[in-house]
Order: sequence, then C-alpha cells, then structure tokens
Amino acid sequence: MDFDPALLRAFLAVKETGGFTRAAQRLHLTQSAVSHQIRRLEEQVGRPLLHRTTRRLTVTEDGEDFLRYAQQILETLDAMTRRFQPSSISGVVRFGAPDTFMGERLPPLLSQFARSFPATRMEVSVSMHLDFRAMIRAGELDLAVVMSPPGCEEGTRLRRTQLVWAAAESFEPKPGASLPLAFFPKPCVNREVASEALDAMALDWHVVFTSASQHGIRAAVLAGLAVTVLTHEDVEPGMKIVDGRYGLPPLPSVDFSLIWGENGKTECACRFGQLILEMPELPLPGKAPQKA
Repeated sequence: MDFDPALLRAFLAVKETGGFTRAAQRLHLTQSAVSHQIRRLEEQVGRPLLHRTTRRLTVTEDGEDFLRYAQQILETLDAMTRRFQPSSISGVVRFGAPDTFMGERLPPLLSQFARSFPATRMEVSVSMHLDFRAMIRAGELDLAVVMSPPGCEEGTRLRRTQLVWAAAESFEPKPGASLPLAFFPKPCVNREVASEALDAMALDWHVVFTSASQHGIRAAVLAGLAVTVLTHEDVEPGMKIVDGRYGLPPLPSVDFSLIWGENGKTECACRFGQLILEMPELPLPGKAPQKA
C-alpha cells in the first residue's frame, strides 16, 4: 500500500490546525480540495481517520496511530530531500596542502565535496615545497594546510605530529663518511627544521637526493640511498626510525594548521574548509616502525 505524501501532508495539516479551512490556508489549497484529499486517504486506509461533527473535528483512534506513521514518513522524506537536493553553491575553491597531510585523505574529501556541491570547481595544489603562505598572501589560494613548529600560532590547528629521522631497514652509512640525506626542494618545513638542527651539530652530511615528490623521497629511502625526515605516521614497512643514531640531532614536533586568504572565505571555500575540519584521522596502515 503506497501513500501519496500530499495526502499525508493534508491529514497532518488538518490535525495540527484543527480544521479544513486553516489546513487549506496552510497548504495554499481550497477547502474542498483538502476535504477531497482526506476522503481519498480514508478510502485507501479503509477506515475513518477523522470524526466530524457540526462543532468540532477530532482524530479517531486509528487516526492517532496513522498520524504517528505519517509523521515519520514525512520527516524521512524531508530529510532525504535536504540531503539530495541540488546545491545552489557555486564557484571555485583554490586549496593547497602538503603531501604528508593529505595522502589517502584527498580522494574521499574531494568526492564528498563534489557530491554535495556539484556546481563548484576545485583547483588543488598538493606539494611539500610550494610556499602556501606566500600563495595565500598573494591571493593565489583561498585556503591551505601548512606545517609549522609548535608555538607558531596561525590559523586553526588540525593536528600535531612528530618529525623523525628515517632510513631503510638495511641502511648503514660507511664509517667516517659524510651522512647522505634526501630532502624535498626548498622551501620545505621538513628540510628547514632538519637543516637548523644539523647546523647545531658537528656532523658531516650532504644532500645526495632531492625530489619534489613524496614518492621520490620514499623510493630513495627504501633503496638505501639516504636518510630523510618524515612525520612519524609516514614511516612505513621497510623503514626504520634512526633518531639519535649516526650523530643525528633530535627533531621537534610540528603542527598542521588551516589558514585562509584575506578574501578566501567564499561560501564554497568555507564549506570545503568545514569538511577539512571535520575530516577523521585515517588509521595507520600497520604497526609503526620502532626506533632502530
């Protein structure tokens, strides 16, 4: 038995307003049209839902039961309409983030945003060496996720993570030789933090591999070419944490923060920013490697 939502709304309006006249006014129909809808509904149900007298109108016992189901159906239909109705929000969202923050989070984030706001367009820069702060100041981005040391208050902090020195499990430097390192190109927070820490140490080191790609750095490390700086979450099977070994200095933790351009808070950019703030943490792919 399929019920027409229009008939359910007419029945609910009659109950809530106490009569056909006021129900007709609410529904922008004539009184006779509302009366006809109620008759059709009662014929479909097979029993009276309203008790009518010259002075008053009341809901029958069956009508009270039917009313509860009707309210549930209409609430569900209204929720479904709100969820799937086309959005009027349109425009371009210009967003930047480091590889180490987005990773596998980016595809589901973009998919969710595109489904919710199909009239928008995305321009996304994902890199470890682009200066997102400068791009924000220049008006080239609406919003960006940036890395910064704790205590550097900017934007909205999303999460904090620890930087570590990482190398292949089989990596062992030659005794007395300069320590080979792999870095992203400048500017890069990982590289800047590592360089500052190394400058304070009497350690002979050199850059043997540079890549703008996280996959490139990963390949160099797993090949045993060099030591690099990663967030603790990015250390994967086949790698080991080498903090404190080979004369390497300790590294600080860093914050991922969401920052905005001066004119970046458009309606569509704000909706995308809210999705980032609500983004759940991804589970780590496996047991984190221990310090070697």
